[in-house]
Parts: sequence; structure tokens; C-alpha cells
Amino acid sequence: MERTETYVTSTRTRRTKSAGMDPRDLGGGKKNAKKWHAWIVFLDESGLSQKPPVRRTWAPRGQTPVLRHAFNWKKLSICSALAYRWDGQRTRLLFSIVADSYTDEKLISFLAEARKEFRHRKLIVVWDGLPSHRSRRMKQYLGTQRRWLRVVSLPPYAPDLNPVEFAWGNIQGKELANLCSDDLGAMVRGVRKGFLRVCRNQSLPHAFLRHAGIPFSDPVQKLCKTQ
Repeated sequence: MERTETYVTSTRTRRTKSAGMDPRDLGGGKKNAKKWHAWIVFLDESGLSQKPPVRRTWAPRGQTPVLRHAFNWKKLSICSALAYRWDGQRTRLLFSIVADSYTDEKLISFLAEARKEFRHRKLIVVWDGLPSHRSRRMKQYLGTQRRWLRVVSLPPYAPDLNPVEFAWGNIQGKELANLCSDDLGAMVRGVRKGFLRVCRNQSLPHAFLRHAGIPFSDPVQKLCKTQ
């Protein structure tokens, strides 16, 4: 697991509305985060292959840009977590790259490592409804970790409510944009460079949160139900 961290000097944001979400659905989420002194952790998984994200670029007039890249069926998966401390004064970005897809077993290992990285602080994890998040093994694990871990589920088909999606899109539009490589090594280096850039910019983590329509004043209350 790799990590980056940044500090912010101000957390005031204008309150905005998120379509399709009712703050009453979670009741005491915000209160619990402050009471626990918990980190609010938005988590998501993404795939990585040799096929580059295609973005607009410059070319001489009349010459259409052509991307030539190697491709095979091998892929990597990235689990990334964008975390906000209860008072908004610190953010952290953790990510891990594994072969193939993220299974519930790999996710449990990620959560266990995250606990170490946060020095056994309490966490409120926010993620979507992927099968690996709802499997029997995952539910059993979460049931044994209630002293330090709570999980909040995003509404179905709502990736735009997860700020990690905006972080990943930002990296795809910069470090990975039109990147053609002979192997996945260059893609991995681009991912690492991008995550480091995101966290060095003090304004970006909170900007992603605002783009998701979730002001830091009540990030968990804007979400859905807890498991």
C-alpha cells in the first residue's frame, strides 16, 4: 500500500445539494464522525491496462493524431482511498495496485493495511455496491470490526457521488492521457506520479469532494445507508 498526505488551512465550503440523496437517510453520520474522531474514507477500485485514456491533443492542421500502443489481456487493478479527517484539516490518499481484479479477500487485506496506516484510528468507509463489497466474507469481516470500522453505501449507479472517481479522472486526463507504452510499468509510474501530484495540491482533495456535491460540513449525512 502506498500513501500520500496533505494538510489544508481552511475547510469552509458553500453548502450544495446532491441530487437523489436525502441527509435523513443516515441520521447521525456526521455526529458519529466527530464523536469518534473518525476519518471519512471514500474508496473505489479501477482497472489499468495498456490501452491509454484518449484525450484531446494538438496536431498539425490536416494530420489526425494516431495512437499506436501495444495491447494484451493482462491488466492491473487499483484500489484507491481518499480520506478526510473529521475536522477537515488533513487529507490522505492511499492506493494499492494488484494483478487481475480486486476480490473481497484482497479488499479485506486493503482495509487491514489501511487500519495500520491510520494508526488504528476509527474509519467510516464510503463505497459503492460492488459484489465484493456485499459478499458473505466481507459482511462477516465487517461484523467483527465494528469497534473501529463503519461502512456507508452509495446509492446505486451513482459514481459521481464518490470523490475518488474525480481523482482518478484527473489522473487519466493528465499523467495517463494518450500514454502509449510497451508494458504496464509506464502506466504504473504514471499512476504513482498522478496520485502524488493530487495530494501535493492542497486544494484538489476538497475540490473533488465539492464536485461530488458533498460539502465537508456534512459529508456522511449526504450519503445513503450504513451497513
